[in-house]
Amino acid sequence: MSELWAAIDWTQMAEALKQTLYMSFVSLFYAVIGGTLVGIALYLTQPKGLHPNAVIYRILDIWVNLFRSIPFIILMIIMFPLTKILVGSILGMKAAIPALVLSAVPFFARLTMIAFNEVDKGTIEAVLSMGASTFDVLWKVLLPEAAPALVSAIAVTGINLVGYTSMAGAIGSGGLGNLAYLYGFARRNNVILFFSTAVIVLIVFLIQFVGDFVSRLIDKR
Repeated sequence: MSELWAAIDWTQMAEALKQTLYMSFVSLFYAVIGGTLVGIALYLTQPKGLHPNAVIYRILDIWVNLFRSIPFIILMIIMFPLTKILVGSILGMKAAIPALVLSAVPFFARLTMIAFNEVDKGTIEAVLSMGASTFDVLWKVLLPEAAPALVSAIAVTGINLVGYTSMAGAIGSGGLGNLAYLYGFARRNNVILFFSTAVIVLIVFLIQFVGDFVSRLIDKR
């Protein structure tokens, strides 16, 4: 057992973990903000929305479906020129953020729209009949009622982003994925390979656990 532990550079492992957490949660933060805004726009402008607009809805719907269908690693490669402009490099954990955010925003936007559509229509109509504005409906009805579903959506998006960081690591973005590939697989060090994978799995389980716990905590149904 001591030989197995000795095969791991713990300083290197800690740095890789920090990079993975940074990429995952920074991109999740921006994805939730962007995805919520796009999701609200989709909800409002859909055919039976509060403010139907076929042109805006169709444009957003196509954009969401398009970027949800592009495999992340291909999207990241396509974005190299833009990433170079935004970050100054195509390598490192910060270089992965633009592609991570762009891949997660449409995903979270669709989940946001679905969560809003599940809110009882009768409640919305009752609030509107009392003279509430669109902002009031969003802030006082949709967001509170859809909160458990939105928390679950955040957890699912976060889990996806952890997986995406592993793929990004394989092409130079750092993190546990990079450690598992370069120092585990490429150098045939199975200890590093399996331990890095185990840490990634643990992160996923923790995100899911916290998401489920918070969702149940705020669910008043």
